[in-house]
Amino acid sequence: MGWLFLKVLLVGVSFSGFLYPLMDFCLRGKTTSQKPNIVIILADDMGWGDLGANWAETMDTANLDKMASEGMRFVDFHAAASTCSPSRASLLTGRLGLRNGVTHNFAVTSVGGLPLNETTLAEVLRQAGYVTGMIGKWHLGHHGSYHPSFRGFDYYFGIPYSHDMGCTDAPGLNHPPCPACPPGRGPSRSLGRDCYTDLALPLYENLHIVEQPVNLSSLAQRYAEKATQFIQQASASGRPFLLYVGLAHMHVPLAGPRPWANPWGRSPYCAGLREMDSLVGRIKDEVDHTAKENTFLWFTGDNGPWAQKCELAGSVGPFTGLWQARQGGSPAKQTTWEGGHRVPALAYWPGRVPANVTSTALLSVLDIFPTVVALAQASLPQGRHFDGLDASEVLLGRSQMGHEVLFHPNSGAAGEPGALQTVRLGRYKAFYVTGGARACDGSTGPEQQHRLPLIFDLQDDVAEGVPLPRGGAEYQAVLPKVRKVLADVFQDIANDNVSRADYTQDPSVIPCCNPYQVACRCQTE
Repeated sequence: MGWLFLKVLLVGVSFSGFLYPLMDFCLRGKTTSQKPNIVIILADDMGWGDLGANWAETMDTANLDKMASEGMRFVDFHAAASTCSPSRASLLTGRLGLRNGVTHNFAVTSVGGLPLNETTLAEVLRQAGYVTGMIGKWHLGHHGSYHPSFRGFDYYFGIPYSHDMGCTDAPGLNHPPCPACPPGRGPSRSLGRDCYTDLALPLYENLHIVEQPVNLSSLAQRYAEKATQFIQQASASGRPFLLYVGLAHMHVPLAGPRPWANPWGRSPYCAGLREMDSLVGRIKDEVDHTAKENTFLWFTGDNGPWAQKCELAGSVGPFTGLWQARQGGSPAKQTTWEGGHRVPALAYWPGRVPANVTSTALLSVLDIFPTVVALAQASLPQGRHFDGLDASEVLLGRSQMGHEVLFHPNSGAAGEPGALQTVRLGRYKAFYVTGGARACDGSTGPEQQHRLPLIFDLQDDVAEGVPLPRGGAEYQAVLPKVRKVLADVFQDIANDNVSRADYTQDPSVIPCCNPYQVACRCQTE
């Protein structure tokens, strides 16, 4: 057990301390390989239409739009699921939830997380000689060995789950609004339906809680600072690095209005977009300054906008899910309609990824794992099957071939979580189950099972408004192909080495730096 004690001791030291750079950047020695550095930035609840390069109505993403003009923009790129934990698990494993075991979100009281027999991207790259860092939202388990410090990351700075899963002193904007944490030793209050009134949101550096509650108003600035520090120190080590940044933006609560930072009086959501865009711009600027020619940067989102948050939610662009909208509820986050999983995506690597190119290849967050592994000249883990593909040829401008088939797992609005009941097949998309998530007005669309699936032609109907007539020749030609690819994937999963996540809950695992204070209040930085 001596190695475990040493790991806990060293990984827990502050990033600015003496032992951290010694352990993470020097202990395993320098390499002279020209393996590329990898930066992955994942936005939270960002709509496809929130990127100005995608949707002319958006005017708040100048840095991202510049990145699109300098790199490759993907217009048919999809989250691996339409909610937080499953999407992130698929990014780090290249596998759908039915394989990696993560089919719905983890809670503040969750004992488990991403199953420990699943190999993460960070573990693969660290084995290949990379320095690995993660900044931001994790949401794949915080207790014991599920913490990111034990999942392949040499350095971690961030929050263990979504930033609405704990109170803060300046709670920002939410719908409905949530109160601030109780002050000092005030009386305990019962949890509200949508608010964590008695549990402060923690901020970790490696294994230590450095602040509880988090100061949300300065979080973006601190993420930018830690990201630039990591890039600088990793670059100085002479070893390639992986930096994974899980942004808090554009998930609620949004930061409260700050007139000095929003002189044109734009809406809180637009102001939040600008803050996120500025944060991404700072990270890109550091990459350009430090390691421009040998760093691949991938920006995308975890799922579509959370429509029930009304004016605090983003834009789905043209992907309005009209069929579901007429039935009721939201066709965005938590659903398998395009607005729930089609997300912005950009790739940037000067001299390697061609500039100012728009790709129509059908790609997914699932593809990040195998693509990065290939670019890093590493090997995929053995003894398991992957749902992602190596998109290197697309990224380098040599191909437009993406997926022919893509599966969209149920993500909370309808059907069993994680089940595969929605299929993309070329230009067509088939639904065996439909249902709307909670909308701004509080309504939800009824769950409907379809023995004969609804099939839409996305090439002619991006709004998913009118399904093909079931008696028509086009429908009859597509239906057997849909049935075959579903039968094939179910057989493949049955023959695979699959995992099962532990979703049991226990209040004793709640992150708490001072159990003797109301809301676990402490500030140790």
